[in-house]
Amino acid sequence: MSARLLLACGVAALSGAVLWSQTPVAGPVAPAAPPAGRAAPARPQPSPARAVADPELASRRALVDQYCVTCHNARLKTANLLLDQLDLANLGDHAEVAEKVVRRVRSGLMPPTGMKRPDQATLDAFAQWMEDALDRSATAHVPAPGLHRLNRTEYGNAIRDLLALDVNVSDLLPSDGGDFGFDNIATSLRTSPFLLDRYLTAAQRISSMAVGNPKVPAGTTDYSIGLEVTQRNHIDGLPLGTRGGTLVKHVFPADADYELFARLNRTILNGYAGVEGWDKPHEFIILLDGEEVFTAKVGGPEDHAAASKDAIDMIPKIEERLKGKVFVTAGTHEVGYTWREKQFERQDIWETSQRDSQEVHLAGGMPRLRTVSVRGPFNVKGVSDSPSRDRVFVCRPATAAEESACAQRIFSTLTRRAYRRPVTAEDVNAPLSFYKQARTNGGDFDAGIRAGVARVLASPSFLYRVERDPATLRAGVAHPVSDIELASRLSFFLWSSIPDEQLLNAATAGRLRQPGVLEAQVRRMLADPRADALVSNFTGQWLQLRGLESRVTPDLLLFPDFDDNIRKGFRKETELFFAHILRQNKSALELLTADYTFMDERLARHYGIPGIYGSRFRQVTLTDPNRRGLLGQGSVLSLTSVATRTSPVLRGKFILTTFLNTPPPPPPPNVPTLEESAKGAGATPKTVRQQMELHRSNPTCASCHRIIDPVGFALENFNPIGQWRDNGADGAPIDAAGTLADGSKVDGPAALRQVILSRPDAFVTTLTERILTYALGRGVEPSDMPVVRSIVKQTAPTNYRLAAIVTGIVKSAPFQMRTKLETGGTVNQVAQARVE
Repeated sequence: MSARLLLACGVAALSGAVLWSQTPVAGPVAPAAPPAGRAAPARPQPSPARAVADPELASRRALVDQYCVTCHNARLKTANLLLDQLDLANLGDHAEVAEKVVRRVRSGLMPPTGMKRPDQATLDAFAQWMEDALDRSATAHVPAPGLHRLNRTEYGNAIRDLLALDVNVSDLLPSDGGDFGFDNIATSLRTSPFLLDRYLTAAQRISSMAVGNPKVPAGTTDYSIGLEVTQRNHIDGLPLGTRGGTLVKHVFPADADYELFARLNRTILNGYAGVEGWDKPHEFIILLDGEEVFTAKVGGPEDHAAASKDAIDMIPKIEERLKGKVFVTAGTHEVGYTWREKQFERQDIWETSQRDSQEVHLAGGMPRLRTVSVRGPFNVKGVSDSPSRDRVFVCRPATAAEESACAQRIFSTLTRRAYRRPVTAEDVNAPLSFYKQARTNGGDFDAGIRAGVARVLASPSFLYRVERDPATLRAGVAHPVSDIELASRLSFFLWSSIPDEQLLNAATAGRLRQPGVLEAQVRRMLADPRADALVSNFTGQWLQLRGLESRVTPDLLLFPDFDDNIRKGFRKETELFFAHILRQNKSALELLTADYTFMDERLARHYGIPGIYGSRFRQVTLTDPNRRGLLGQGSVLSLTSVATRTSPVLRGKFILTTFLNTPPPPPPPNVPTLEESAKGAGATPKTVRQQMELHRSNPTCASCHRIIDPVGFALENFNPIGQWRDNGADGAPIDAAGTLADGSKVDGPAALRQVILSRPDAFVTTLTERILTYALGRGVEPSDMPVVRSIVKQTAPTNYRLAAIVTGIVKSAPFQMRTKLETGGTVNQVAQARVE
């Protein structure tokens, strides 16, 4: 039987086991961890909504009837909230509706603008009363998130930490689906035959990279550089004195010769009229782990003269010079492709424009790289030691008689880390059988280990976060997860990866829940560079930073200096900003108020901030209050714009949804666009505000836009690429004034920020909900809200420190408990049965 067929058998369990993720079971438990097996007491039957005998209940009922029921009743069904039927005496039985009411009252959206509303103190007291009632009546259950497959990011990080190997998993696995705004939601991480085949291919390729393979056939790996990437300046990670190019990490499978080469960017929108930069001499450099290994001259009078005669014929001749053959040892190496920076250029001669965004059209100026490549191996000499081989080969057999025992030790060590738990003889025997078959087929010791490593990487115990239930526990009852399972939950939350030895050892010894141990682990793990995964994955999805590349495409003619360097700078600024607040345990409110940010020279020039030089991002103090916090960062501002103009609707919806969790309803069908609304008007509206006012004249549109637009207009001084402006395209001063849903007046970013901060609990509650969703791998339900409010209240005395919120989530019942599934047997048992 072939190794690939054996791997297919080893992973066949996935297609069946994944069905479990479609049937989550919710079991009732007490808010704190209850004794295993004890179900929650039965609820009393709700009384009729208006049968109110308690004087306090009567006053609350009167307030709802006076200010809410006018719109939210069984006849109108506004927002599908039937508050005339809400039983205030038993809010726990209507938690979903009650939580919506609390959220809208807390955020100032109820009662809406233009309607009668009580004073703010009365509204706050009513919201607090509802929260207290919901918290008292809560019998919080712990919904089973389902069978949790590693998503693509988690898979790549696990490979990195298991095998000391950085692999571009996007080349191996398809992108994951998502739900609730995140791609680590268990129920959306399904498995298909296509995905199983990709897992098998990935397991074989990665095992070959980790162990090395002198028999691997020669091939070519290309790394593309976007046309919008500016290469006029130094690239971070490359040596000083260079400019442009790129730095890649490449896994070399064997000690051998490799061709390292590059292709230049073509002009005329990547056509074949010529390549950039051949009119002047430039020096191309290839570096291996920071050391120069190849240089070549490109351009100058001779090249320019030859290209003038036959540009197309000259292209391959020029690019042939950008190719060097270098001996490289096996393992991961950094390869840099760049240009030597010219120390000076004459300033007394006229030159054509070298504006970055126009380089794709011009043959003059500086040359840019379009693709860099690695081809090989050739003339293989063997496989030398590498960090990956050191991680795999925990022993080296000196004789043939020692090989079997060494292989068993290798797989015992590897499976323990890969499966995130103590392993059994059965766990180790599976990769050992692959090892033995490879040896039987004539392979050497390395070939056997390669086959066994592939089997480990294709195992359901590696690909799935398996959790077990006590056999004696009734189905539907919640119980604390084991220390081993808690360690896995913690590492995938904070690192998007497997536990390290320190965490795994503490869990194996049963010390993780001892006083102070869990908190100490959280502090240690947040300080570790691997926590960058929490920053990039959470902000990438909560703030939608992952959409920067695909969604932020400003019009080239309107914004000719915008490039991919700025786009990447936007993302890095926000990630470094969030990471700083998290790791320094600063207040979560500083996400909105901080008078500092992180930027390099390019981004600082884009914002108009002087005195910042170089390609290194560093903390910078902000003097303009409008630029403070997330509301002043280009990532948020550009994501909420369109190619040619700002969008108050997108910006308003983003703020309401992302920071207050009060998304406006989707627009009804057949609502005209902004441009369509302007057609047929007597005088064509010139500004976005005028177009929006015309659009709002449609009664169907007005109700929602009264809530959305003032929030968006408050940010109107920022143009579509995040630069401050005082005047619009028509030369008239920007009008950023408006009235929010709660009656607050705003006239710019600073005023909008203050309104949000006037209700700090609303912002912090939303942030806590989003982090909890990410941590649990499932959506937050109404039954989770008492836990969310508890965390917010606990962190309020220290001004809502962000790391304290993360610690509170880790210590919460939803994070530390699970519900026993109705289906009999564990995932591991089902998987093992299928393998056999």
